Order: sequence, then C-alpha cells, then structure tokens
Amino acid sequence: MATYKEKVGTAVVNYAGNYPGAVDGELWYDSTNKDFKYQYPNVTAAGSWRTANNLNTAREALAGAGTQTAGLAFGGYTGSVSADTEKYDGTSWTEVNNLNTARTYVAGTGTQTSALAFGGFLDPGNTAVTESYNGTNWTEVADLNVARNAIGGAGADNTSALAIGGSGALTNTETWNGSSWTEVNNLNSGRSAMGAAGIITSAICAGGNPDTVNVETWNGTNWTEVANLNTSRSGLAASGVDNTANLAFGGTRPSNSHLQTNEIWNNSSWTELANMSTGRNYLSGVGTTTASLAFGGTVSTPAVSAATEEWTGAGAAVGAWSTGGSLNTARTNIANAGTQTSALGFGGDTPPHSALTESYNGSNWTEVNNLNTSRNTMGGSGASNTAALCFGGTIDPNGTELWNGSNWTAVNDMTTGRIYLSGAGTTTATIAAGGEVPSGNSGATELWNGTNWTEVNDMNTARYSGATVGITTSSLTFGGATPEKANTESWNGTNWTEVADLSGVKQGIAGAGTSNTSALCFGGGPPVTANTEEWNGASWIEVANLSVARRQLGGAGTVDAGLAFGGYTTTFSASTEEWSSSSNVVKTLTD
Repeated sequence: MATYKEKVGTAVVNYAGNYPGAVDGELWYDSTNKDFKYQYPNVTAAGSWRTANNLNTAREALAGAGTQTAGLAFGGYTGSVSADTEKYDGTSWTEVNNLNTARTYVAGTGTQTSALAFGGFLDPGNTAVTESYNGTNWTEVADLNVARNAIGGAGADNTSALAIGGSGALTNTETWNGSSWTEVNNLNSGRSAMGAAGIITSAICAGGNPDTVNVETWNGTNWTEVANLNTSRSGLAASGVDNTANLAFGGTRPSNSHLQTNEIWNNSSWTELANMSTGRNYLSGVGTTTASLAFGGTVSTPAVSAATEEWTGAGAAVGAWSTGGSLNTARTNIANAGTQTSALGFGGDTPPHSALTESYNGSNWTEVNNLNTSRNTMGGSGASNTAALCFGGTIDPNGTELWNGSNWTAVNDMTTGRIYLSGAGTTTATIAAGGEVPSGNSGATELWNGTNWTEVNDMNTARYSGATVGITTSSLTFGGATPEKANTESWNGTNWTEVADLSGVKQGIAGAGTSNTSALCFGGGPPVTANTEEWNGASWIEVANLSVARRQLGGAGTVDAGLAFGGYTTTFSASTEEWSSSSNVVKTLTD
C-alpha cells in the first residue's frame, strides 16, 4: 500500500469535502469546512459469528487444523469412531482421504496441507498413534510417549507440535520435531478436553476437565498460570496463532451442557464477546481472533452436530453506508439497474406513477429520457446506466422496455403480467421472479434472452415485493409478501432451491449482488427498517444499517460496492447511499 510520503510527498492536498483519493493516515485540507482531516480503516471493536455450510459428516470430539478459509477436520465420533477427513475452502466442506486409524477425542495441529493428528480413543482404550498429513494422504509416524485422549494440541505444521495434558487429568507435555515426541515440562494443573492453540514456542491451554477456569501459557520451556476464563468449562475449542491473542468458545459445564460462550484473550485478561449461534461442546476450532472457524460438536446428548460457524471481528474491516447524491425526484417503488458508479433508476410513485428516468455516475443523478409508459412496482435489470430492461408493473403488467443509453423502446411482452416483481441480469439475459397477479401471490419465473421471455420453473414460495440479484444461471431471491417472508431461494439456471432465511420477515426490500453466493439485502418493512444483511452463499448476517430507514427502494451494485436510492420513509425519499464493504473513518484534527 502506498504511504502518505510516497503518494504526495510533503504537500497537503486541498480538497472540498472528504478526499476520496486519501490513503490511510494521509492528511488533507477540507476547504469547504476549513478543517484538516485524515482517515483510517473502519474496524470492528468486537465481532460476530455467522453460520456457514455444514460438515458433510456430523460428529463430536474431532480435531482441526488450518484457517477460516482453508480448514481441515478429522476423526471424531459420529455414533461410531470415525476416520473421516474433510477440508474447508471458505465456503464448503469436501471429503478427502481418511485417517489410517479411526479415533475420537483426537488432537490436531498444523495447516490444511501440513497437519498432525495424535492420540485419541478407540476401543478398547487410549492410543498413542500419530499421523502426518501432506495435503493428500495421512501417514503413520512415531507414537506419543504417553497414550491418551482429549489432549490439547498446538503447532504450526506437521514438523512442529505440542501435545498437552489429556484423559485422567494428565499434566504431561510433549513436543514433536517432525520425527519423534519428547517429554518436556508439565502443566501446572492437570486436565483434559481443554481449549488449546498456538505454536511450539508460544501456546495457550484454557479451561478443561475437571471443570475449570484455569489458563496457562507456554513459552517454549515452561507453563505459567495467567488470568482465568470468565466461565469455567471443558470440551471447548480455542484459536490463535500464539499465546497473546486467542478465542475460547463453546464447551460444557455441570449446569449447562452446550455453551455458546465466546471469550477473547488480549495477553492479560479474558473478555466475553458475542456468543456462537449454536451452543455445543466437544467441537473443534481453528483461526485467529479476527477470522476463526468452529465446527462439529455435541448439541444435545446424544445428538452430534455438523454445524459450522465463522467468526469475524476484533479488528476486522467492516462495511458501512455513506451519503451519495440525491435523486432529482423523490419516489418509491422505483426500479433499478447498474452499479454503484453507473446506475439507472426508473419509474416509481412520485405520486402518482411515473415515467421518470435518472442516471447516476457515482456522484450525481441526471434526468434522461422517460419510459414510454409511466409505471411503478415493476422489475428492472441491466449492467450499467447505458443498458437496462424494465418489465411488468402497474399500467402495463406485461410490458417490457429496453434502454440503450439514450431512449426506451418497447419490446416483446412478458408471458405472465404482474406487479411487485423483481429481477436481475443484463439486457440480453434477465431473470424475472415472483410478483402479484389478480389471483394473488405468484411464483412465476421467466427468462429474457434479448428478444423473448420464456416461462421456466416457479419459485417454491410464491411472493411479491421481494428482491432478486445475480444472473440467469446463478440468482438469489429473498423476502417478500404476503404475509411478510424471510424465505431465501437460490436459482441454478434450472430450479429454485430453498436455502437459509433472512434474519427476519420483510418486504419492500432492495438487493445488490452478482450471483447466488454473494448478496446484500437492505431496507424494507413493516415497520420501515434500515437493516442490512449480507449473504455468503450459506447464511445471512446483519451488517451496518442504512442511514435512512426505508422500504420500496431501489438497489444496485455488488456486496463490495452497493447502491440504495429512493423509497418511502414516512414520505417519498430522494436519498441515495453508497455501500463499501471495507469503509474508512474520517477524523477531523482539533486544537
């Protein structure tokens, strides 16, 4: 990244307002407000867990290695002792080659391509077996000196690891050098089923059985007792690259068998943060305090879990909405096309229904030629402000118009006329979904090929006033009415499949996104909301709200650069907001 000096030398830029070209830490002079300003990335102070795609095989007492976007899960108990191994790519789990020795309460360390599995339990007792993973296959290597299960594991790869404690409240600690295990200095307090993380020279051991709050850190030679957890527990998981910054999550205690509890370590104390979505024990976890992965575990005796959650926070960059140029004409039920820097808004209620069309260049809206037919509650699609499609809506529910950057032209009608529908795509490949017909809600889906509309398979849940994003082979539709819905469906070019719901029911929403794996949902009602949610292909998570709560608004762009405009608050709105997935905080220098 360019530094201030590399970019501007010793000069201070003079700019009217907030300087969009500023790099982190760069000082500029705001000539409008007569202030000196600088900016830095907007990051979370805490964080949150979001659900992700499940493991293929539900299990407890498994081990893990790797990171949030390149994880590995192996061993465990499914109802029987397991050798299953799966890898995670940041979106989904894939089954790969199994361990040679099936076992439960196994320990693991390393990366997705260089991992170590050691110890565990298999009938009739504990094992000392150690296996090394090279990204393709597991190979048996030298055994632990002490056979045990429910061990804590730490280590960078398959050549450097630490085995900590274990069944029977052992204090034993062993180090692995890539060929053999060596006994080293013991824990101060013996335990099993603890949360452990770090590397061979800097590790942490938190909680464990017997039920304890005790925490110890390892410096490569000795264990030292440090500040306790806030909540005593065993069967928890931990993450972190060393012993100075860690998460401890999940677990069990006598009064609560399936904890959601999540705590962060800052090298001096533990602080409770946002809980996991799914309480569980005997899970596994990998990652850092800004990006961790939790998977598997027990959710109720004897039910094992395939649940996966991703942690984002404690210093991770966060998105935010900022104010853009207002529409020239306030309106609701507006249709949309394009991107954050090249958008088109057309039709809507002003009131009454309107033919107005406006073009956005990333800063300002400009009135251009009107639709041929005034309308509202229609669908819209298009890649930019020079190429768009308008279809359906009041006055002409079958009608379709094509925008070429200068004028609208009437083209072939839709097969099923409707209002309050939604759509996505380009002027040569658009999907139109749902809506309202005289008989009620519609699940109708049609595809536009640049010339004609063709009816294809219906949505599973008929609805109107929802939102659709993506392309004709990879779309997502969500929300809608009546009654208000949280349903989300994914389109693969042939069929709709129900996937995870929005956090709450809503209609009159807008969306941004380019496929069925990445989307934003914002606004809606009732009541009127500023809520914004982000979809990662598996689940929705709430992110920063709109500045102006509203419904029946327009939306365009992507999950990294979205656009919200128009809508209804308690009156018709002209407000425009721009979404950035990694925003900056602008600070003003004061005396």
